[in-house]
Amino acid sequence: MMRRDLLGQDMRWDRMKNNSKYTDLEAALRIDCEKCSGLCCVALYCMKTDGFPDNKQAGVPCKHLRADFCCDIHGQLAKKKMRGCLAYDCFGAGQKVSQSSYANENWKTNPEKANEIFQVFMIVFQLHQMAWYLLEASSLVTDKRISAEIEALIAENNQMTALAPAEILQIDLTNYQTGVNQVLKKVSNQLAADSFDKSERKDYFGKNFKRANLNGRNFSMALMIAANLEGCSLTGTNFLGADLRDANIKNTDLRGSVFLTQMQINAARGNAKTKLPSNLCRPGSWD
Repeated sequence: MMRRDLLGQDMRWDRMKNNSKYTDLEAALRIDCEKCSGLCCVALYCMKTDGFPDNKQAGVPCKHLRADFCCDIHGQLAKKKMRGCLAYDCFGAGQKVSQSSYANENWKTNPEKANEIFQVFMIVFQLHQMAWYLLEASSLVTDKRISAEIEALIAENNQMTALAPAEILQIDLTNYQTGVNQVLKKVSNQLAADSFDKSERKDYFGKNFKRANLNGRNFSMALMIAANLEGCSLTGTNFLGADLRDANIKNTDLRGSVFLTQMQINAARGNAKTKLPSNLCRPGSWD
């Protein structure tokens, strides 16, 4: 059984950092746009109402994407309220596909392969996202059987993302995702086992939790758009897949919460006093 004392502050991430077995993978899941061929600015379907520059079909380059794959309004995204651009995080899939899967070519130099490249990017993105959750899950459990399941899934993930593009396109992503979801549910159930609140409610749109004690609460897959979490106590709080767009996390300590991603943080509203887990970065837009 997972012990509550493993959820305090940065202990969960420190355990992961100390596990040299996953150091390279953890680094690979951090975005490095300078090593990418602008894949998110081309492969994705975008809508202006979601905070992107314009409505754009998948496979069509954003009008602001330069020839060197940089954004010509990157420094103005916050001012222009491009929240979709500011929030997006590919979990390192962009540089993985650009540098490893297609080391000597890209969608511009080989337009006949463009659709294939975009499909590979979307698959690797999903695999990297699942790897992120698995890494965190590995830091939260003490049950040896669950730990072994997580380790096997991480190893399989590494093998799949190292495949040639043609092989990546043949991956049974649904089957793998089912296995990941099952093990994440086991970990989430262990976290919830210590929680006094067994609520199954998932709609917290605009809910005012200001300064509430939410330790151990399960907000996995919850709708928390514009929810007010300012000053809340969030040790062991599970945010797996929660929608935190415009959620207020100002003056809030999130270091002990679990299953947070950079995309969730980018989409929320924080300030200089917001404290984040050490595997996440403070968005420049907060400044």
